[in-house]
Amino acid sequence: MLVNGKKMAVSGLLMALSVVMIILSGVLDFNTLFFLAAAAFCVGIIVREYELKTGIVFFAGTLLLGFLLAPQKLYCITFAMMGAYVLFVEGLYRFLGRHQNIKNPKLVFGAGKFVIFNLMYLPALFLFPKLLFAGEISGKVMLFFLLGGQIALFLFDKAYEYFLIRMWGNWRGKLFGRG
Repeated sequence: MLVNGKKMAVSGLLMALSVVMIILSGVLDFNTLFFLAAAAFCVGIIVREYELKTGIVFFAGTLLLGFLLAPQKLYCITFAMMGAYVLFVEGLYRFLGRHQNIKNPKLVFGAGKFVIFNLMYLPALFLFPKLLFAGEISGKVMLFFLLGGQIALFLFDKAYEYFLIRMWGNWRGKLFGRG
């Protein structure tokens, strides 16, 4: 019971922090992507500390509270995409950890992250361009956004890895008394 209580307390605090960051992304427009990425990183913390199922429930609860409380609903969609990416990547990481017979798991992991991102990004870019951009979109602009999305994936993924490995690794020992 003690472990479940601790899990619930940590999850609740991180969920509250995530929702505050989603709300702040709509209030402080100059740091929108930073706050949304930080909120999505909290999903990864829960998955790494507990399990994927707990992370999915945490993500769903954070998303629901975000939609109810955040002034900018479009930012909740952005958080949903970032959080879903984190969940899928963590799921892939766990899958590769269970299947040790896969040759070159780093390459499979990198390719998997690329495929996961593009399965989410490309439909949004090509099927819902009016949701993202006003007016007509030329082929050059579409190519620019396609390449820009790949650069954004690289930056987001590197920031996520740095956060979980370096920063959360240090904070984890201080918060939980273990390292």
